Amino acid sequence: MDGAVRSCFTGGMTTYRLAVIPGDGIGTEVTPAALSVLAAATAGTDLQFTIEEFDWSCRRYLDRGAMMPEDGLDRLGQFDAILLGAVGAPDVPDHVSLWGLLIPIRRAFEQYVNLRPVRLFDGVTSPLRPELARDVDLVIVRENTEGEYSRVGGRLYEGFATEVAMQESVFTRTGVTRVVDYAFELASRRGRGLTSATKSNGIVHTMPFWDQIVAERAELHEVDWRSEHIDALCAKLVMNPAAFDVIVGSNLFGDILSDLTAAVVGSIGIAPSANLNPEGTFPSMFEPVHGSAPDIAGRAIANPIGAIWSTAMMVDHLGHPEVAERIMTGVATSLATPATRTPDLSGTGDTRGVTEAVVAGLG
Repeated sequence: MDGAVRSCFTGGMTTYRLAVIPGDGIGTEVTPAALSVLAAATAGTDLQFTIEEFDWSCRRYLDRGAMMPEDGLDRLGQFDAILLGAVGAPDVPDHVSLWGLLIPIRRAFEQYVNLRPVRLFDGVTSPLRPELARDVDLVIVRENTEGEYSRVGGRLYEGFATEVAMQESVFTRTGVTRVVDYAFELASRRGRGLTSATKSNGIVHTMPFWDQIVAERAELHEVDWRSEHIDALCAKLVMNPAAFDVIVGSNLFGDILSDLTAAVVGSIGIAPSANLNPEGTFPSMFEPVHGSAPDIAGRAIANPIGAIWSTAMMVDHLGHPEVAERIMTGVATSLATPATRTPDLSGTGDTRGVTEAVVAGLG
């Protein structure tokens, strides 16, 4: 699968091929919203996207027995980027839906960095006291292809009193080193330091190994850094979230921390993510952190900001920060007013109204 970014230049235009997978639940509502903002933000510029949409989802699994076709990864490898809505449905077990679509994409395309920025926007109320949350602007760098989320293990004696389940974590020197280096380089650019999430006082093999590599790589970067046990780190992120900037963690710890910090700034509905192959050898994938939210699907109140912000991250990753900044200006404009915020942010707006406000507020 050769998926290197292959933007083409025709008649002065830069064109990217974008694979779109709306997925399940509110994914089918927020993805069109993000695409409409992308179209508005690139109108009149020399940047354009040719889009192909795929119906890969839990619905497809129920109809055909697979989340995506056998050649799905080969097909995706021909694109410059992937935009995903959400995966999951009540009638399909989560491990089936995730391991049938999302995780194979991340691993086949070596998207080893999961980047999740966290920011409190003007007008949005945090559940924390205002003086604690007002300056929150941090980034979670999550290792995305190994760690605790491995397929190594199994179950024995199923259904008997002696039944056993074993799940093995897999940490490699290559895997830890590359994500830690990415985090240190990001922290160097941002200039406020790095925190490494660990649990080496209780997990006696993988976490000391993680700590060792972090310390080794720190010697190569002029960045202030410290290590925090995950339980204490969660407490400190609630007590003083503004004290943190770049946080790097394993697959499991990064996953938990990104949901926690999203709640600190108001709602997981606005949280974006980028599954990055930093070298550009394969396409990267962009998706909101929220799930398919079947409880609100079809009610037109899904928050599109997470998907829209993820799209801005995609444009920035492709080398067009000025367009990404336009999108983020629109996002900030929409979030500043209750009438153009969705109910998860104590607003009175709906998906369409929020999207229109973002477009109207593009910088």
